[in-house]
This record gives sequence, C-alpha cells and structure tokens, in this order.
Amino acid sequence: MILARYAGTRLMLGLVQVAGVLIVVFLVASVLPGDAAVVIASDDADPARIAQLRDTLGLNRPLVVQLGDWLSGLLRGDLGMSSISGRPVTEMLSAALAPTLTLAVLALVVLIPLALLLGVAAAVGRGGRIDRAISGLTVALYAAPEFALAVVLVAVFAVGLGLFAPTAIGSSGPLLTQPELWLLPVVVLAIRPVCSLSRLVRSSMITTLDSEYIRHTLRLGVPPRRVVWRHALPGSLTPAVQHLARVADWLLGGVIVVEAVFALGGLGQVLVSAVSSRDLPLLMGLVALFALITVTVNTLADIIAFRLNPTAGERL
Repeated sequence: MILARYAGTRLMLGLVQVAGVLIVVFLVASVLPGDAAVVIASDDADPARIAQLRDTLGLNRPLVVQLGDWLSGLLRGDLGMSSISGRPVTEMLSAALAPTLTLAVLALVVLIPLALLLGVAAAVGRGGRIDRAISGLTVALYAAPEFALAVVLVAVFAVGLGLFAPTAIGSSGPLLTQPELWLLPVVVLAIRPVCSLSRLVRSSMITTLDSEYIRHTLRLGVPPRRVVWRHALPGSLTPAVQHLARVADWLLGGVIVVEAVFALGGLGQVLVSAVSSRDLPLLMGLVALFALITVTVNTLADIIAFRLNPTAGERL
C-alpha cells in the first residue's frame, strides 16, 4: 500500500510537471521574433501575404486559444500539423524516433553493465592499482565533451583507419542493422555516463562493504565473491538507479549532439528544423515527447529506488 501510494503521488507530480513544461515552452516560443508565416513567405515577404498566411495557419488567434486547442488535441493523441510541411506531427516524430531510440537504447545496454563492473572492481580493490587506474581514466574521460570525443573518434577510426563510416550520409535502411554507422556514436554516448555511474557505484559499494551487515556475512563463511555480487551490490544500487534516470535525460541531449556530428537522421535534426523554421506545432510535439520520456524515466527510477531502499517507508 505504501509503494502504491508513493507511485500514485509521483505519477500525479509527473503529469503536473509535463503540463508546466508544455505551457512554459509554448509561451516562450510564441513570443520569439518571427513565426512560420514569415519563414514560408521569406521569398515574398509582402505584409499582406504574411497576414494571409498567419490567418490560414491560425497564428493570429489569442495565445490562450491556440494553447487550449493544442492541449485538447494532445489529450486526443493529435499533435496537429506541421506549419511548414503540412505533414502530421505524429508522423514526422515517428519517422525520426527510430534512430534516436536505437542510439539511446544501445548506449544504455553498453553503459549499465560496464559501469557496474568498473564500479565494483574499483570498490573491491580500493586504494590499489586497479582502483587508481579506473578512477584516473574515468575522471579524464568525463572531462571531455561529447562533440570533441566524436570528432577524435571519427578522425582516428573512420578517416584514419577506415574501420567505420564517418557519417550516415547516403545510407539507407534501419540503423540497427548497420553497426558501422552506430558503433562510434554509441561509444561517444556511453563514455561519460559510464564514468559518472561507475564512480557512484564505487562510492556506494565502499560504504556497503564497510557495513556491519557485510562483515557479519563474511564471518559466517559466505564466499567473498558471493558477498560482493549477491549482498553488497543490491544494497548499493539505490543511488545508482536514481542517477541512471538522470543519465537517461542526458542521453536525450547527447543524442541530439551526436546525431548532428554523425549526420544521423533523428529527433535532433527535427528539433533543429523546428526551431529554425519557427514550426510551433512540431516544436511542441517534440517538447511533449521529451517531457513525457523524462518524467516517465524519473518516475520509474524513483519508484524502483523506493522499492530497493528498505527504510523508504519510514518517510511516509
């Protein structure tokens, strides 16, 4: 009952957060100079034509009415039509979502086991050569921004050694079936999260290994390896799970940067196009998608962390 009540509270809070983000972004985007009518009429910037386009696109209506219509459509699952292309926003997002999700999921599949392995190895060998080597490497790699790592990897492994394609220009077909296109982007996306997550696992594991519970387990004769993986690690995962939610948020922004460097068609390209063309329906569709993913991931992480923490019920 406590877990269900906590999950319900987090879900309601998440919905309020999504609504707040949508309203703020809509108002900010609406007051920016220029609009879709100006972009469409750029070759013929006649005031009468711009006014006609604004009337056709519904941009001359009060902001409250525009926002109300868009939110009512959102509740029905209708994100509207792109002001520039005239295509359904849902269709455009669906087409661009596949490569973005592919990169994000592949990065998570790589970074989670690697971060756990490095964090546990550093914690078990704390103060030793392995710990110092892992700590030094993770700190150094974490300081490098994604675009710089991407440029270096492309220069060395794609241009220099010719092992991978430098960009996805001219390619076709699902991204997942072309490892020469996604391997370098996934490495770029996974490096920094691996560094931060492994450091957090190391810190939490050291605290757990020093606890009286673990000492008593060892005194009972339980093999050290079993103690580490079956007893110490599960008790150290609560902060890691919550941090993993922040990593998932970061991946959304990181994917946009990586998509631009490697010319991968995805939500990053759609976002740049929506902002530059003042395509408000498309921009709002992207914001709704990002907000929903972010809130969902963080809510699930909080619920899992609540479940893993044996003293969580005392706070309610």
